[in-house]
Amino acid sequence: MCLAVPGKIVDIYEEDGLLMGKLDFGGTIRKACLQYVPTATVGQYALIHVGFALATIDEDEASKTLALLESLGEMDGAFSGSEPVTAFDQRGTS
Repeated sequence: MCLAVPGKIVDIYEEDGLLMGKLDFGGTIRKACLQYVPTATVGQYALIHVGFALATIDEDEASKTLALLESLGEMDGAFSGSEPVTAFDQRGTS
């Protein structure tokens, strides 16, 4: 199943010419490409799918989505890996 998971943007920076961010997923920090949401700001929530932010959403919508995912058991271990996985890692260019 493909899911986009909401994360809170805690940092925005540029890496290799791309807009990137660090996002908080319930205490786990991962990086993601923010190139498709260039107006995103620190403190906003973004929907992340395979290392890319697809859209920004408000906090209420993020909370509802996270609660739904948790009720479905989709968040169990979703971010428990030792190394962050991003689209850039998968391409081997990070």
